[in-house]
Amino acid sequence: MNKFLLALCALLAAASLAGCGSRAKISTVSELEGKEFAVPTGTVADQLVLSKYPTVKIKYYNTVLDAALAVKAHKADAAGYDEPILRNIAAKNPGLKVLPEPITVDDYGFAVRLPDTELKAAIDAVVADLKTNGEYAAMMKRWLPESGSPAPMPKIEEGTGAALRFGTAAVTEPFSFVDGSREVVGLDVELARLVAKRLNRKIEVVNMDFGAMIPALISGKVDMIGACITITPERATKVLFSSPYYKGGISALVAE
Repeated sequence: MNKFLLALCALLAAASLAGCGSRAKISTVSELEGKEFAVPTGTVADQLVLSKYPTVKIKYYNTVLDAALAVKAHKADAAGYDEPILRNIAAKNPGLKVLPEPITVDDYGFAVRLPDTELKAAIDAVVADLKTNGEYAAMMKRWLPESGSPAPMPKIEEGTGAALRFGTAAVTEPFSFVDGSREVVGLDVELARLVAKRLNRKIEVVNMDFGAMIPALISGKVDMIGACITITPERATKVLFSSPYYKGGISALVAE
C-alpha cells in the first residue's frame, strides 16, 4: 500500500511539473522564433507570423478567443492576431498580455466606393477633428481600456437626411461587436455615427460577414465599410480608403 501511494504521489508531482513548466516565459518578440503559435483558422495571421518567424509551429483554433485561451492554458506559447483585438482579450482575461513590439505594422481605415471622394473627405474630417479636440484619446480609453470590458456606446444624435448605410462585421471587438442589448457597437460604429451626424444623415448599420464587406460596397448595397480593415495596395485597387485612423497590425499575446 505504501509503495502504491508513493508511486501515485510521484506521478501526480510529475504531471504537475509538466503542466506548469512546459512553456517558457516570453517577454520580447525576439523570443518567439521556434515557438508554438495559436491562430484563428481562416485568417492570414498564420502567413504573417510565418513571414517574420519561419520556424514557428502553427496551431489552429476556431476563434481568436479560443487561440488566446489556449495560451492561457499553456497549450501554445503565443497567439497571433490583430493587435487591438488581442488587447481587448487581454484586458478581460487576467494572466495574458500583448507584447509591446508588433510582428507586423498596418494601418486601419474605412472604405468607400472609388468615385465617392466626398464621403471619404467627410470621414477624414471627422477623424482629424477628433484628434485635434482630444476626443480621439477619450475614444481609445473607452474602447480599449487597460482592464475590463469596453465602456458603453455613447449616445450620438442622428441627422434627418437619407440613411448612410454602414457595412461592418460585428466580430471584431472592440471595433465592431454586439453588446449585451444586442446592438452593434464599437469604435468603428461610433466613427460611422459621427460621420452620419456631420453629413446630417441617419445611420443604418448593416452587419455581415467580414469577407462580404468589400463586395457589398462595390455593388452598392452599403455606402461605407469599417471593421478593423487593414489598408492594403490590393484592396485599394477596388475601393477608396479613408486616411488611417488607427495603427495596428499583427501582434503576439502571451502568458504573463
